[in-house]
Amino acid sequence: MPFDQSSLPTDRQGRRPDRRDDRRGARRSARPYAKRRPHGARDGRPSGGPRDRRAADPARAAAIEAFDVTTSAFPALGVADLVVKLLGVDGITTPTPVQAAVIPDAMAGRDVLGRARTGSGKTLAFGLPILARLAGTRSRPNHPRAMIIVPTRELAGQVTSAIEPLAEALGLRMVTVYGGTPYDRQIRRLSQGVDIVVATPGRLDDLVRRGTCRLDDVEIVTLDEADHLCDLGFYPVVSDLLAATPPGGQRLLLSATLDGDVDRLVRRHLADPARHEVDSDRGSVTEMEHHVLVVGAHSKLEVTTQLVRANPRSIVFTRTKGGATRLAENLEDAGVSAVDLHGDLSQRVRERNLDRFRTGRAQVVVATDVAARGIHVDGVGLVVHYDPAGEPKSYLHRSGRTARNGASGAVVTVAMPGQARAMTGLHKRAGVEAKHLDARSIDGPLTANALATAPAMTPTTPSRGSRPGPRQGVPGRSGRGYGKPRGGDRDRRRGRRAVR
Repeated sequence: MPFDQSSLPTDRQGRRPDRRDDRRGARRSARPYAKRRPHGARDGRPSGGPRDRRAADPARAAAIEAFDVTTSAFPALGVADLVVKLLGVDGITTPTPVQAAVIPDAMAGRDVLGRARTGSGKTLAFGLPILARLAGTRSRPNHPRAMIIVPTRELAGQVTSAIEPLAEALGLRMVTVYGGTPYDRQIRRLSQGVDIVVATPGRLDDLVRRGTCRLDDVEIVTLDEADHLCDLGFYPVVSDLLAATPPGGQRLLLSATLDGDVDRLVRRHLADPARHEVDSDRGSVTEMEHHVLVVGAHSKLEVTTQLVRANPRSIVFTRTKGGATRLAENLEDAGVSAVDLHGDLSQRVRERNLDRFRTGRAQVVVATDVAARGIHVDGVGLVVHYDPAGEPKSYLHRSGRTARNGASGAVVTVAMPGQARAMTGLHKRAGVEAKHLDARSIDGPLTANALATAPAMTPTTPSRGSRPGPRQGVPGRSGRGYGKPRGGDRDRRRGRRAVR
């Protein structure tokens, strides 16, 4: 029976609201969940069993069956043989440090507080204990037994992609819920009975208020990247969601930092947690090559174009959403395939753009800070701060998109002289050492190796009156028009003036 949309609240024009607070911070009612009257709850019946991807790939099924679990270290952590086999055929046989630390305590039912950077294997660290706890039984319609709360839509999709094949093999169902997409399918899936909900806080809060997601049966909750959840203003809603689950449930909290509102969540909702600090963001970023590339005001765009052209698989960060869109267009006009990623894009476009970058059809993604933690793609060799980060935490989060899983990486801040001086203090507070370079002094392509071997300049050398001009010796890059975008025709077709 199709879901009756008439049960959904509407605005004054009769339209159903599309909650945007998954990126802006949550609006919430003063009434606690216990006093809310559920509405719109629907009973449903699971429609068939879980999809089994092994059945569609006989060769993979045979490889899974033949895999020798004794060659994996995961059985020693209490992971079921079937899951060990599934991981093994994908080449995952040795736990990462965070997995080795977190999984035993989580398997034992303890609350866990883990501090680890993105890209360190956190998803399996909390995902495998969830699967072990839920396997063998089914959830009631509209009553999930596990919640994984994440800060961004992109991260929700990535967590689901990592865990769902394992869940399906164990007969468990998952649903991903986040804003920017229609309610209907999410509500229908919940009514059919799902075991694990991966959600951003705003949309999950909506579904709880509607009564289509009941928290009475929740046994285990994970907060992934809890510090980013709090940075986005979700502390009140996340705290209320945790308080609405049955007392005594298990809590797993993973975060890069454990201060401020994260500490409040820990003290309020975790009971005697096992604490593990592994692979922090700071530890990872200090192992990268950090540079400040000093440029003139009119050469910033051109130098950035040269950077990303010489370093495929780059991520560039801007301060504003409009700036991300303009820079991506300017790079495209210069012949560099680029996409933008920020909160003003629809979910469909965000997923499409990220997929283009992930699959190599775009060599550059231009993103805002809000999207920084939503980009979990291996093989990124360069992070460019086109607009310098405003504080150390932002710098570390942005920079952590490269040098993942043991790979090398470089981080470049493109800065004018005044910004370069400010970056000296920011780098010190972030605990990293960065080499300052004059963009004019580097001959040839601006590869990561060229930056590493170029002579350093003293960070305080530039005076306010002497700004580096255009780089010399670069064909077609000197003289009139240097540093200006070449998208005039496109902009005129769109009825707006080119940005200069």
